[in-house]
Amino acid sequence: MASANIKHVTDSNFEGEVLKSPTPVLVDFWAPWCGPCKAIAPVLDELADDYAGKLKVVKVNVDENPDTPARYGVRGIPNLLIIKGGQVKDQIVGAVPKGHLVRAVDQALA
Repeated sequence: MASANIKHVTDSNFEGEVLKSPTPVLVDFWAPWCGPCKAIAPVLDELADDYAGKLKVVKVNVDENPDTPARYGVRGIPNLLIIKGGQVKDQIVGAVPKGHLVRAVDQALA
């Protein structure tokens, strides 16, 4: 079950939801047909709940929103960006263990 703390964003609201967010944002570029994307979805749900109030977690469907992934050079999915203050602080490509994501998020929040 998807976390209530994860928001789906589009090309049209990406700037307002992500780049202008007062809190750091973990952006998940994904697609419904992507197996590894489905594999890390539960981990992202956990992170969204664990870091509620400190980190915003959003998902961008690359099939429905091609402009934003193109702007960030997303070539493969899952592709995760940690954006803080409108700047990319970290990029993680592929389905990685939760510990890897926790370290990246903690570093961005520090």
